[in-house]
Amino acid sequence: MSAGQLAASRHWDGEFVVYNNLSGDTHLLGADAMLVLRRLQQGEADTAALLAALHEGAEAPAAARAALAAELEAMLDDLRRLALIDTAPC
Repeated sequence: MSAGQLAASRHWDGEFVVYNNLSGDTHLLGADAMLVLRRLQQGEADTAALLAALHEGAEAPAAARAALAAELEAMLDDLRRLALIDTAPC
């Protein structure tokens, strides 16, 4: 997340309204996207750490893990496009 970004949120019925104090924009996110955003509010994380947060330690078949990884990449692209997260250099 960007320095100084607060991303205040409220939720109803599994959906989250997120206010980005840096842009002034408000966004509607699903539960998984919010989980990823909250994890990133705690500090930088790579894709493996974010997948682990989404899996919550549960073992899933390889096909399910691959689908979740693709979903995570799309989710991260959306969060970047909305200026809710930044990509850190390696």
